[in-house]
Amino acid sequence: MTRFKAVKELANANEETLAFIEKVSAANLFDDREPVVITRAPGRLDVMGGIADYSGSLVLQLPIADATYVALQKSDSRTLRVLSQSLQAPGRSIDLELAKLDGPIEYETARRLFPDGPSHWAAYIAGVFLVLMREKDVGFNRGATLLIHSTVPEGKGVASSAALEVAVMQAVTNAFDMQMDCRELATLCQKVENLVAGAPCGIMDQMTSACGEQNRLLELLCQPDQMLGTLPIPEELELWGIDSGVRHAVSGSDYTTVRTAAFMGYRIIADVAGLSVSPQSHGRVSIADTKWKGYLANITPTEFEAGYLRALPSTMRGDDFLSRYHGITDTVTVVQPTIDYPIRQSTSHAVYEHARVRAFADKLKNWQGIDQAGEVGKLMFESHKSYSECGLGSEATDLIADLVRDSTGDGLFGARITGGGSGGTVAVLARSSAREAIESLQKRFAEETGYNPIIISGSSPGACTFDHVTLKI
Repeated sequence: MTRFKAVKELANANEETLAFIEKVSAANLFDDREPVVITRAPGRLDVMGGIADYSGSLVLQLPIADATYVALQKSDSRTLRVLSQSLQAPGRSIDLELAKLDGPIEYETARRLFPDGPSHWAAYIAGVFLVLMREKDVGFNRGATLLIHSTVPEGKGVASSAALEVAVMQAVTNAFDMQMDCRELATLCQKVENLVAGAPCGIMDQMTSACGEQNRLLELLCQPDQMLGTLPIPEELELWGIDSGVRHAVSGSDYTTVRTAAFMGYRIIADVAGLSVSPQSHGRVSIADTKWKGYLANITPTEFEAGYLRALPSTMRGDDFLSRYHGITDTVTVVQPTIDYPIRQSTSHAVYEHARVRAFADKLKNWQGIDQAGEVGKLMFESHKSYSECGLGSEATDLIADLVRDSTGDGLFGARITGGGSGGTVAVLARSSAREAIESLQKRFAEETGYNPIIISGSSPGACTFDHVTLKI
């Protein structure tokens, strides 16, 4: 076993980090010729905002305790050698020649290198190198060996892919001596997910994983990535995640359909408002919009109801929409001719969710005590209901929300489905002393469904706060 030690005393020398350093030493992947860079990035709990991020909404996100660690050592060959020891899929490995990314290749070509299937996870790692090649003009004349260990549950809607991207990006930029601030790092990681992995997510996952603060909600206005600050969670409150057992995928058709429908709604509103629209290629348009700056979230509920709600069809088939409106402004989705899109509800959700998140944030900023918890929880229940009306609910997540609603007397105040919906995790707002109530809910859910849900608790700092650790023999 190769024994490594930190170059300097660790600022983050907790048990988790020290245990990963032991894994690095035991893995026999690394030699004594180069230092090993260690980074860490947490998953996130979507407390409010969720899918409205791509419509410019305010979102409130908590970095969770579960995280992804990456150890990276530069190698003389131009090969990426990766071993993953993630809890859900231990022993995954890839070897990829960087020459396959040279050119650098187009993103569309890269997506074909990592089709859906057992090896798709490699897109989130190799994509970091390609995005740096294309967006930052970085030339990699050396490869790297990477060891990955993650406790972030996969497919649960808590941003496991963002944690992986951010941890890898942080490791690569430090090992290869690149200067990059936290916001730029998150933005480049979003490109990895959108353009290489092919998942049309907004920016909130990567920003929270990179820039979040422990036990505080990241207050992010997604226009496109304005960090307004962080909000402390009142001492009387605690946030939990309850896994529904239904696998969530941000690239799933339901999420993509709802996202596309929201942009279709914005295109129709632009027509009603008399905005100048210019058709472009590949089913896209540009809109001269100085009033709302291209974001549905900037339309107030009052003006939406007065001027635009009735103009939106409940549903509309893609080919009918394209023949009349030519396209949408979204850069990562396209309107499919044969799909019926839920335009009215998808658009409404973006407008009303922004208002709900602002109200939620205002109540935390002006916290008067535990008597306000029911009002804050009500906003979460309303958000959950709106998700379901978009078609992004599930029986399992609805059951968790109902069990929370039945447990308000036990100190549980609100619940909502998180992230892209259609399963995944439900965020629960509770009294800080409510662990017994959470565990009781877990038991009741297991009795009704036969599935014992994972409980997600705790918080930890984002990747940029952790920074990196350098090891040498």
